[in-house]
Amino acid sequence: MTPPALVPTPPVPGSPSLQDDPWEMALRQFHIAGDHLALKRGIREYLGHPQRELTVHFPVVMDDGTVRVFTGYRILHSTVLGPTKGGIRFAPQVRPSEVRALAMWMTWKCALNHLPYGGAKGGVACDPGRLSRAELERLTRRFATELSILIGPQSDIPAPDVGTNDQIMAWMMDTYSMQRGHSVPSVVTGKPVGIGGSAGRQEATGRGVMIVARRVARDRGIPFAGSRVVVQGFGNVGATAARLMHAEGCVIVGLSDVYGGIANPRGLDPAVVARYAKETGRMAGFPEATTVSNAELLELPCEFLIPAAIEGQITRENAPRIHARVIVEGANGPTTPEADVILGERGILVVPDVLANAGGVIVSYFEWVQDLQSYFWSEQEINAHLERLLVQSYEKVAALSRDRKVSLRTGALIFAVRRVAEALLTRGIYP
Repeated sequence: MTPPALVPTPPVPGSPSLQDDPWEMALRQFHIAGDHLALKRGIREYLGHPQRELTVHFPVVMDDGTVRVFTGYRILHSTVLGPTKGGIRFAPQVRPSEVRALAMWMTWKCALNHLPYGGAKGGVACDPGRLSRAELERLTRRFATELSILIGPQSDIPAPDVGTNDQIMAWMMDTYSMQRGHSVPSVVTGKPVGIGGSAGRQEATGRGVMIVARRVARDRGIPFAGSRVVVQGFGNVGATAARLMHAEGCVIVGLSDVYGGIANPRGLDPAVVARYAKETGRMAGFPEATTVSNAELLELPCEFLIPAAIEGQITRENAPRIHARVIVEGANGPTTPEADVILGERGILVVPDVLANAGGVIVSYFEWVQDLQSYFWSEQEINAHLERLLVQSYEKVAALSRDRKVSLRTGALIFAVRRVAEALLTRGIYP
């Protein structure tokens, strides 16, 4: 296993620093759903705050012998339904408002998909592409030590996210295990299979995006094979979704990474593009395509647009120029509330993140269960269970949205918030 590619990671155009604050976005979405539920004032106030927030500043010895201090966060939004679950990201833009929003979205995602978890998120403000493998390992192990007061198999279970991977999770698991004096594979998910990871976990989020898109195509009368697809973000989620949709007969007409995008109305082979990007460090300049910016990529005509980069990419400014029939959110929070309204008025269906990209946390749950039982399933079993749960979630959200005459996002959040609120009322307020 290798760490994230050791190349700089410049900001994506339209990054959240230039757009709506992620926490404000998450709160607005929550309150829209809350208005449909007539939540008691105290319950709404309680669910509108994270339960616990940890900020750490920790030193790391660099390869040249100097010491740098990094800042990291772990925010737990809710423990009403069970231990918290959520990724760890290493990226320059990591900040409290982003982590807070991602933790809340994780709560709703887990509740929507009937997982026995609350939401959490964490990260370190750093550029992993500028760190050597040794520096990355020292940073990860020190951060895991700082988080040891929170994480645990029954309390808070991290997973990979932007800028992290299975190797990062292996280092976190090993660090926690060394402190406990025995191996604890269930403390994290997204690990390599050889140390307790689950088959199918690495491609689970991208596979889930494909599964949901295929089910939506059936509902909307869109022939899936032959559908034009644009994918923003060619990381683990976007690359997997593009590859699997290409295998289903979709035509991938646009792809992008942090440096920009490429387009070809006749279609791109994601595997060929991936090889080119690996050799050159970026996909721009791919000989069988036209180079476009990330902003231009989002506006390409297509049946399915998959924003799979970071939050705040589709906004009030570019929503009027989106030419997709369906947006399937591979990233968390890529569409602002104002853009949601514009897209709805234009008849563009948005499949929200809490539904569309839930494949990762669903298979993380499978991994956690397998670790606790020391009994592992085949990849075929994993994928079959994943599809069953995602299709069930989509169908119940689609039905609720039709009944309430609301968007899929609001329908998903109504279902999720109601489930957490009911559990809170059943448990009661301690003491």
